[in-house]
Amino acid sequence: METTSRRLREKRGAEQWRVLLSRFDGSGLSVAEFCAREGISDTSFHRWRGRLQAAGSGKPDRAAPAAFLDAGVLRREHPSAARLELTLDLGGGLQLSLVRG
Repeated sequence: METTSRRLREKRGAEQWRVLLSRFDGSGLSVAEFCAREGISDTSFHRWRGRLQAAGSGKPDRAAPAAFLDAGVLRREHPSAARLELTLDLGGGLQLSLVRG
């Protein structure tokens, strides 16, 4: 006999996840709050969000973790160039400036 407390998982395709993620973007809720309201797991939410971004959905993700950017090795082109300045634009009007020398 099947119990009524057990919910069957709904299989969603990529387009259904795009719609869900679009609703999340406009919801103003945290991921946990949105997932609880929609009855989805946060694991599935993060997996599909990453999957669709990797596929080139073109939509910016407001809660995406910062990605690592390898700037390579910073070398002085000339021995007399003792000063090095690097400014990173972090978005939202926030900048990080690093100065050596």
